[in-house]
Amino acid sequence: MIDYLTPKEIVERLDRYIIGQEAAKRAVAIALRNRARRRELDDDLRDEVIPKNILMIGPTGVGKTEIARRLANLADAPFIKVEATKFTEVGYVGRDVESIIRDLVDTAYRMEQQRAFEEVQEEAERRANERLVDILAGIEGGRPAAPPFSHIFGAEQPPSTPEQMESERQRREQMARQEERVRQFTRQRLEAGELEDEEVEIEVEESSLQSMQIFTAAGMEEMGMDMQNILGNIFPARKTTKRTTVAEARRVLTYQEAEKLIDDQEVARRALEAAEQDGIVFLDELDKVTGGKGEGRYGPDVSREGVQRDILPIIEGCTVTTKYGPVNTDHILFICAGAFHISKPSDLIPELQGRIPLRVELHSLTQADFERILVEPDNSLVKQYVALMATEGIKLEFTDEAIAEIARLAQQVNEQTENIGARRLYTMMERLLDELSFTAPEITGQHIVIDADYVRKQLADVVEDRDLSRYML
Repeated sequence: MIDYLTPKEIVERLDRYIIGQEAAKRAVAIALRNRARRRELDDDLRDEVIPKNILMIGPTGVGKTEIARRLANLADAPFIKVEATKFTEVGYVGRDVESIIRDLVDTAYRMEQQRAFEEVQEEAERRANERLVDILAGIEGGRPAAPPFSHIFGAEQPPSTPEQMESERQRREQMARQEERVRQFTRQRLEAGELEDEEVEIEVEESSLQSMQIFTAAGMEEMGMDMQNILGNIFPARKTTKRTTVAEARRVLTYQEAEKLIDDQEVARRALEAAEQDGIVFLDELDKVTGGKGEGRYGPDVSREGVQRDILPIIEGCTVTTKYGPVNTDHILFICAGAFHISKPSDLIPELQGRIPLRVELHSLTQADFERILVEPDNSLVKQYVALMATEGIKLEFTDEAIAEIARLAQQVNEQTENIGARRLYTMMERLLDELSFTAPEITGQHIVIDADYVRKQLADVVEDRDLSRYML
């Protein structure tokens, strides 16, 4: 559990995916550890301790988003990434800033719902298998009922004498034993995996509003959600028959049974608590909503100071209404980010600056950083491409000189054109292995070594032609 990780251990976990940027890792590690510390406080003091929001300042492609995302994964916390530029002031067409919190709660609900499904997974699978046994044995839904009024019109006369009653009882017991033998035999074959490819018919729900969409203006998203719920209750879901394999039917039936076992209200309560206490919002492109002083702009700009003023109460702490209930934003951690290469943090309105007290600067990546990024992280590009080629039966190997050459060329292109940081490596690696990726199915079984000469040959045109470099971006 994250509660037992020290800030140093949190940084070590982040080091597995992000190279460098120690100051930013240190800041988020302390912020995350403070959440665990806050839980140990008395109730009165706990509510007074608010998170110290963080502003990350640095160019694109240096790891700002990745740090926030990996931190949320590490903490198993609800996380949402939004761009400040997609919001507008209240009263204009566009998204309302409160939708940030609604989206965060939606994420929290899906996470809690998944946890609830996992808790009842075993029981849901058991019930699904029993339904499959009934379907395969041909007794789904039980015995067919007798026709109405059949006892009146003589279609089936009930037993009247003791001998007839005894005979009927024995007949029913015999049928029950026969059904149980069929069920037992079917269950054994099902558990042995002999029926996975058999086709069965199951009932699935088909919503009558499946293709209906409700488009709403800013601030009206929640009304749209409520309207869909209301109309969904007026026009309940219909059931339709679907023919599929036993393996697929088990998955569908397990989901149906899990839905019956979980408590939606409890899931919603836990989701609201998780969003309030553990939620992380990554607000990117904050520098794009500054006032733009000195840029010669006149007239209204609905995505700038007005957005800052609307964001302010969300970060400061307020209550936002969602379809699952009200959410208090006092203890949600906001990690803001921006390049600030044209504007600067002091261009933000003073009130907003005060709500983001911690500022960390992320440095531009160097050639040495690129070399480490290519090979060290658990999800490094070199490891990814080696694994991808292995699926084609090709053993791909990169020499140390090749890694150094890729890093050097990536740094050179960043300096000659736009500096997009580590994202340049994606472009370089894809171009480097373009020919190999295309011909891989025809050369399976080979051992291919990528050396410095191969790198220079494949990437020469990208490095030398600036126009092509821009195109490759």
